[in-house]
Amino acid sequence: MKPTRLIFATAAFALSMLGLAGCKSGGGNTIKVGEFASLTGKEATFGTSSHEGTLLAFEEVNAAGGVLGKQLELLTEDDQTKAGEPANAVNKLISKDGVVSILGEVASSRSLEAAPICQQNKIPMISPASTNPTVTQEGDYVFRVCFTDTFQGAALANFASGTLKAHKVAVLTDVKSDYSKGLAKSFKEKYTSSGGVVGIELDFNGGDKDFKGQLTAIKSDAPDAIFLPGYYNDVALICIQAKQLGMNIPIFGGDGWESESLLSIGKEAMEGHYFSTHCSPDQGTPEMVRFVESYKKRFSGKFPDAMAVLGYDSARVLIDAIKRANTTESAALRAAIASTKDFSGASGKITLNANRDAMKALVFIRINAGKFTYHTTVNP
Repeated sequence: MKPTRLIFATAAFALSMLGLAGCKSGGGNTIKVGEFASLTGKEATFGTSSHEGTLLAFEEVNAAGGVLGKQLELLTEDDQTKAGEPANAVNKLISKDGVVSILGEVASSRSLEAAPICQQNKIPMISPASTNPTVTQEGDYVFRVCFTDTFQGAALANFASGTLKAHKVAVLTDVKSDYSKGLAKSFKEKYTSSGGVVGIELDFNGGDKDFKGQLTAIKSDAPDAIFLPGYYNDVALICIQAKQLGMNIPIFGGDGWESESLLSIGKEAMEGHYFSTHCSPDQGTPEMVRFVESYKKRFSGKFPDAMAVLGYDSARVLIDAIKRANTTESAALRAAIASTKDFSGASGKITLNANRDAMKALVFIRINAGKFTYHTTVNP
């Protein structure tokens, strides 16, 4: 099955999305940008949120007159959270639609599938939230506006030792996820080098439903906490089953937890647990306040999550680079993106380093009274 195609031509902020197929702006009157995202499937909240943030950025710029005297046209492909579909989506956007750049994906595995295609075709790709360090190692046309798991893993290790006072941690990893494996590796390296003990290490396959075997073994090992670098669907079920087994120790993880579905699925089983992520709508900077207000107005009062913020910032970094390059020619646009420095994003200041990774702070969230509560900020 080919990815579902969604095309958005946003001539003004007030225009709504133009439907699910077929309508393209003609001639050279638009600048075409491609996006691939998991709009359906088991991680659809990631793609939906990042897409909404991206769409909002395009609408705002088009309402202000566009870029280089043209309107932006966003061509969006749904990769359905399926392996193989990101490659189909990106090949189509580049070879058939003629986009000048690609935005996406949130999940590292899907970005890693698309990145070599963008690199081969010399089409700049900006991931909003893929944190596995190998993503940008695919080539000099591949960028991200988020931190990497090297930084996130170290921050989580310090959090385990410092805030949680955990001397021994169990690690439960999704072996089907490049994100989960990479974050686990970074965490373990920092945690053990700082004197922490990694006790039992077990794994699961993303999409599993029964985790009681692994959790029973972890309970017998008596750790002080469980490190769970996974995605929200699996995390919620694991926390539910841990609670059923009477496990009253902290469970903590990374930005893959970031979804309101974590709370709607896990409910009270999530109480008191922690995760790191890219930003919090509660951090109160002028850029974040403005974004939250605009997003809620555009999407019927919906409150944004970090993936929406990063989708917005990835689009704005690209648009800023097009303006500075004064062209959409690929080499010049690539160079302009690479030179991004101190860009005022909604998620915070964005500077891309020599590896094309953003040097940014992260925040810790505590789940309290059924809500994501800002806990603390960790600077790079």
